[in-house]
Amino acid sequence: MKSYITGFPRIGEQRELKKALESFWAGKCELGALEKVADELKDRHIKYQLDAWTGLISVNDFSFYDLMLDNSVLFGAVPERFASLSGVEQYFAMARGNKDAVAMEMTKWFNTNYHYIVPEISKNTKFSLNADKILNEYKAAKNNDFKDSCALKINLIGPITYLALSKSTDGSEPLAKLDELVEQYAELLGKISALDSEVVVQIDEPIFVTDKGVELTGKIAPVYNKLNSVASNIKIVFMTYFEHATEALREVVKTDIWAVGLDFVYASAQNIKSQLEILKDAKTTLFAGVIDGRNIWKSDIDKKLEFLEFISQYVSKDRLYVGTSCSLLHVPFTLKYEEKLNPEIKSWLSFACEKLEEVCILTHLFFKIPICDSGIKKYEENQKSAKTRLNSPLIHDTAVQNRVKNLTKFERSDKFEDRIKIQREALAYGDLPTTTIGSFPQTTELRQVRNAYKKGLISKEAYEKDIKAYIDECVAFQEEIGLDILVHGEPERNDMVEYFGEQLKGYAFSANGWVQSYGSRCVKPPLLFGDVSRPKAMTVEWIKYAQGKTSKIMKGMLTGPVTIMNWSFVRDDKPRSEVVKQLALAISDEISDLQVAGIKIIQVDEAAFKEGYPLRKENISQYENFSVGAFKLAVSSATAETQIHTHMCYSEFNDIIKTIEAMDADVISIETARSGNELLKIFKSVGYKQEVGPGVYDIHSPRVPSVEEMVAQINALLEVLPKNQLWINPDCGLKTRKWEEVKPSLKNMVEAVKIVRG
Repeated sequence: MKSYITGFPRIGEQRELKKALESFWAGKCELGALEKVADELKDRHIKYQLDAWTGLISVNDFSFYDLMLDNSVLFGAVPERFASLSGVEQYFAMARGNKDAVAMEMTKWFNTNYHYIVPEISKNTKFSLNADKILNEYKAAKNNDFKDSCALKINLIGPITYLALSKSTDGSEPLAKLDELVEQYAELLGKISALDSEVVVQIDEPIFVTDKGVELTGKIAPVYNKLNSVASNIKIVFMTYFEHATEALREVVKTDIWAVGLDFVYASAQNIKSQLEILKDAKTTLFAGVIDGRNIWKSDIDKKLEFLEFISQYVSKDRLYVGTSCSLLHVPFTLKYEEKLNPEIKSWLSFACEKLEEVCILTHLFFKIPICDSGIKKYEENQKSAKTRLNSPLIHDTAVQNRVKNLTKFERSDKFEDRIKIQREALAYGDLPTTTIGSFPQTTELRQVRNAYKKGLISKEAYEKDIKAYIDECVAFQEEIGLDILVHGEPERNDMVEYFGEQLKGYAFSANGWVQSYGSRCVKPPLLFGDVSRPKAMTVEWIKYAQGKTSKIMKGMLTGPVTIMNWSFVRDDKPRSEVVKQLALAISDEISDLQVAGIKIIQVDEAAFKEGYPLRKENISQYENFSVGAFKLAVSSATAETQIHTHMCYSEFNDIIKTIEAMDADVISIETARSGNELLKIFKSVGYKQEVGPGVYDIHSPRVPSVEEMVAQINALLEVLPKNQLWINPDCGLKTRKWEEVKPSLKNMVEAVKIVRG
């Protein structure tokens, strides 16, 4: 069967891996129990793909935490601070930190909501191969009852991508280590070649869909000519995804690489044509990524079939494999638990397991392989859903469309220089004001209360009583330790996007649509299927209640329109530039209501602003224009007296600092705890005027930073920006942490500020 899946979700259809990991970290189960869950998941996921007649099924797409971290362990690239540890203790310390060492930096995987652990490389790094995980997983997978048309492929992160995404710890260039690392890859392929008479090895090199990758194309031939020469029974697939890889493809076809994987969903029509022209006279096999691995809308099989026929005009069918545009890690697991979804909306959806079926049906039809009765039925259902989605009245709202069309105000009336004078006088905060990013620990008890209310097991009165009690506790704690600007803790919110989506028209919600963000952290993106509007206020009741419990300033907490869009599964029948305007108007209405309720500081989080950036320069200006415009439209209802904050996660700001400035927020908080002051220096270098809250400690690690550590961090910040421009806060929200970590950490933070002020 000439089909493939780039990679498969690993968290489990009921988040089994998440639960097992957190149980292990909490000391509630032994390593053997965790490993048993992992083995069951790997076996089950292979069986799902076998049942769908997937031609090439991935091995080594499973990880306890992250595949880039696995690659670091695979090749012995372990930072010195973890060298005294071993096994899973070392592995999880690298990912999460421990009492003695800060975790490795974490950042977004290209322009997705998945996070990877950034490798640390220095001129002294010595690579050493430990291939046990890969070899053992392959041998275990072979125990399955394989059909004649199905086989295994081993997935690896490519050496060029691995080093290109690494950080230097001593100023040296990580890619200077490429030759040394390739030697280890060659040794690994030698071991893999002994596993079977023929082994397909998918080597992921997504760096080549970026502008940075264009500069690295000269490294492809020497690296892959060497790897190709290791063993004659190894068939290498040079896999790319998320964008076009035209420049890299020109180099790939010059080598003896067996196959190349290309994303035909997120590349433009022009670039697709260019890539096909390159392949036309080549001998390279094409892995055509035509089923969307990043979004949840059902593919129109007839259109995909037509597209494959177009491809076959350039690449003959004997050189073609049909599959997903990228790993299915980025979509939920299965629709089979979605019993409460509107049936019409559900008929438009396709999660990971359903995409296996799409690949199967499309492959059968394209290669004219007889298809079974159940396959024919699913094909007919696909044709029907494509038609209903095109014309459904659920999607279109004329009033919303007209409001966007007739807009006259697009931004705030006053300049920052004028606003900040008014705000500092009205809000009366001093130098180095302290605050948090918004959320407080989401305890088991709190989640149980929300779930019980959602299931109708407790009354609205009982629910509100418990939520208010949590808010009271949060407010009292913040006042006790002396924080300057308070938050209500967000106990009513399950997720910073889903919470808002649940209250917006045009959204639907899955019961079990979880997607891995990092480690055990999963998110459940809402499904934005139609025109968006806000029927009523979404946050005012809770923020107003919290403000009534304190004389200090209480921040209103909103999620920004760009982040809501980027962290949703967004309709693909309307340009994102239009979708985000509708979201911006909903947030603008909420800001108006919060101001009327007396809220003086409103934080509009744009945690995923950078995440949505295109991977190619030629597409960036369009994204920046509509995204900045959407943020400014969202806060356009704020008066000069209202201070607008925003927060951004895991961003490299040097290339977008002017764009951030153009957003015109009064205060921005950023994550810097794992990356030092390098990000902050960028703000200084451009003369950034607005106020900045660099994170002074890493909330993604369970360790509690000491007062002395944070004093040193704050003093380091003061070497870059003046005290009247700085806010002091953790680097992100605290919902994933435990109270026993949060309370001492925040107490130490406030105490550190007092010392520095003194």
